[in-house]
Amino acid sequence: MIARTWRGAVRAEDAEPYAAYIRATGIAEYAATPGNLGAYLLYRSDGDRAEVLTISFWESLDAIRGFAGDDIERAVFYPEDDRYLVDRDDTANHYVVAADSTDAGSRPASIRASASRTAPMTSVVDPAGASTLIVAAWVSIGL
Repeated sequence: MIARTWRGAVRAEDAEPYAAYIRATGIAEYAATPGNLGAYLLYRSDGDRAEVLTISFWESLDAIRGFAGDDIERAVFYPEDDRYLVDRDDTANHYVVAADSTDAGSRPASIRASASRTAPMTSVVDPAGASTLIVAAWVSIGL
């Protein structure tokens, strides 16, 4: 599995409207692309800005090409992005998913039991093994 990440920033007051816009455009496009395994839009307010992070999960780099085109490092933007974004990365990053919180066999029984409700943490390592990104999120699974 491959994780694709992208970062940007919006005015704090635009965080919710931008999230709604991306649900209707980017998240919908992710979901419609064969090989997509899920996608998240996260944001956190910091003063007058909100940092935005998208994380999508893919079966393969070829599946990502189905979404992003041949240059998978280039970020994908939508028509109204200029209206919202005050800062943006022009590139996306890709990581091999080396551990998955849904891999219940690798956890104690007490944690496996709670996995049916939440998946609180995933560790993602880049393909060269140079760095690790810890993604903390509440994910509803099978409720």
